[in-house]
Amino acid sequence: MNEQPTLQALSDKLDEIHSLAAIAAKTILDLTEAALFTGFSEGHLYRLTSRKQIPHYKKNRKLYFRKSELEDWLTQEAVPTEAEISSRAATYIATR
Repeated sequence: MNEQPTLQALSDKLDEIHSLAAIAAKTILDLTEAALFTGFSEGHLYRLTSRKQIPHYKKNRKLYFRKSELEDWLTQEAVPTEAEISSRAATYIATR
């Protein structure tokens, strides 16, 4: 009886690995796959699409996403490192 949760947990993890492997091979993702890929809920992604805040496509009332565009969108607001901030500050001070 103690093994049931363990076997179920392993089965769930294998299902997740299978889904991620399938996503890795695709260039176009549906809403469920995009949610798994980004870590956002389907509801949050749907809200982002309705506000036109995330690149997406519609075909036959279904949402689709290009994986490359999701990657670009996820990484568009890079946080500068301390070294980059220091370099910008030094440049700013030197040119004033």
